[in-house]
Amino acid sequence: MIRRIACALTFLAFSMCASFPGALARELHILTSYEADFVSRFLEDFSNRHPEISVFHLNKNTNAAVDELIRGNARQFDIFWASSSEAFELLDEYARLTDLGFGMHADFAFSAVGWAWKSGTDMSPPYDWNDLLDPDYSGRITMSHPMRSGTTHSLIETILQDRGWESGWAYLLQLAGQLKSISARSFGVLEGLGDRHDIGLTIDFLALQRADQNVLFRYGRPIIISPARVAALQGGKNPDAARLFIDFLLSVDGQRILLRPDVRRIPIDDDIRAELTESLIPEMRAALTFSWSRYDPELARKRYWQVNEIFNIFIARDFLRRRDLWRRLNDLDPRAVQDRATIAQILTHMPVTEASLRLAVPGGNTLLSWQAESRRLLDAAEARLHNAEQRR
Repeated sequence: MIRRIACALTFLAFSMCASFPGALARELHILTSYEADFVSRFLEDFSNRHPEISVFHLNKNTNAAVDELIRGNARQFDIFWASSSEAFELLDEYARLTDLGFGMHADFAFSAVGWAWKSGTDMSPPYDWNDLLDPDYSGRITMSHPMRSGTTHSLIETILQDRGWESGWAYLLQLAGQLKSISARSFGVLEGLGDRHDIGLTIDFLALQRADQNVLFRYGRPIIISPARVAALQGGKNPDAARLFIDFLLSVDGQRILLRPDVRRIPIDDDIRAELTESLIPEMRAALTFSWSRYDPELARKRYWQVNEIFNIFIARDFLRRRDLWRRLNDLDPRAVQDRATIAQILTHMPVTEASLRLAVPGGNTLLSWQAESRRLLDAAEARLHNAEQRR
């Protein structure tokens, strides 16, 4: 509630100042997916260095922020700041970014995805991604919707990039049967830990900064590192202030803020990481010692809307029905080997191929076609389940 009030007051101040163009001369306006408590760690230090610049920030989920900026930077934000690296590729494609000497966007931190849980729960936490499919975790897992969370979009892309399109979606379709719920926002995944669900799929820094709340985190293996980014925007009023802020984020002092207990992110600066390896918390230190590969934001950009819509149609829209079918399948007589295999194959089949994405036109006809395919597969699985259950 405090965060919401702070964000509302910040937005109100931003709106009032925007009504007086002369007042914008020494102001910096930031659009970000980060909550106020994260942003404030950096703004405090930046303001101490540049007291002549008044900074205003507005929190907005990544997808909504990208939609607004693609339509045009009507509110004249100077900076976009978020964890979803593909969002910057999209904005660059639409010529919404400007180069102030750092390139069209600058990486300022690394992140990777995994799952969180609370200490003291009556379970052994999953060790790897496949463990999440164990029946013991059925109904105990929550993730957020990629249309509402850039973090979740990156999580889904991590799985698709690691396993490949077909196997990645097969995994996600099976994981859907294990979920307790699909949260509206990534922060809801962690806020509900221990009360509404036991395991939350999330990104490292959101979980690690809650260590004082008994939240534990484990990186998925293999670890795929994605960059968090910052960029100056076309149509911003104060490019000089934007340049100073980006320079601060990339400076030694700005990079050191990432290692604070209430931030806990992996610095992009190799020297800072090497210098301060021992001060990294064990989970982050372990992550950097494992072999890891880079996330491909350009690939994610090319299929951004398709991945979001496929998740929405094949998983979120009929979530309760799909989950129920998986539970009925798990309850089926283990001796019905052929029935179980056939039904599982139907439930994990993704009819939208990677090759077909190049021909998919955004819009209603494509979505209706995908929705019909999803319903057809669910109907087929339900019919076979009913027949198998009748033979028991």
